Amino acid sequence: MWTSPHRITAPSSIPIFISTQRATSQLPLTSSKSLLRISEIQLSSPHYRRPSPAPTMFRQSALRSSRALALTRQTATVQKRSAHAVSNPMLANIEKRWETMPPQEQADLWMALRDRMKVNWAEMTLQEKKAAYYIAFGAHGPRAEPDPNEGWKVFGFTCAGVGVSAVLFGFIRFFAKGSPSTMNKEYQEATNEYLRAQNSEPISGLSSEGYVGPGMVQSAPKKK
Repeated sequence: MWTSPHRITAPSSIPIFISTQRATSQLPLTSSKSLLRISEIQLSSPHYRRPSPAPTMFRQSALRSSRALALTRQTATVQKRSAHAVSNPMLANIEKRWETMPPQEQADLWMALRDRMKVNWAEMTLQEKKAAYYIAFGAHGPRAEPDPNEGWKVFGFTCAGVGVSAVLFGFIRFFAKGSPSTMNKEYQEATNEYLRAQNSEPISGLSSEGYVGPGMVQSAPKKK
């Protein structure tokens, strides 16, 4: 193969003759300008060939074809599955059986009904329509109706809780000691006198002018 030599002056001012195909491997360049010059020589050479974009185009085309084929197969599977009506034994008495069905069986039945609803609803049977409506909006799960005796149950448990609290309170009071020594009228009257001597609450309390309230007195007289 013919290669045209080109004369390039390196930074050290030494003339070097290189070919356009071996410029980057034989020339000890240290300057960015020299590297740019070599790139220009390679691009201007008649033997330089640009990479062909054909492999990339073929790869993208094959990828699009595979995706389209997978989508077509999936659509065909759904259409085939939705073309068959759900058998009546599976839908019989669904209102009473739905809560007791295993989760996997519930999921399979709902998927079958969902595929059926993708076609013309005029082709669906009456049992399929009723089952689909009940599964979507029926009284089950969070929408289940409350127990008829739920009110009495709440009332009974409330009374039981109050009764247990009363028994516990009485038990504690039965074994408790007497009232504290400060819980009698005599001690509290002495507390009033002490507060007056300290001029406590002189604006509107015990030490205020004309006060006639009970002050600290709130208990019965001490038992003799």
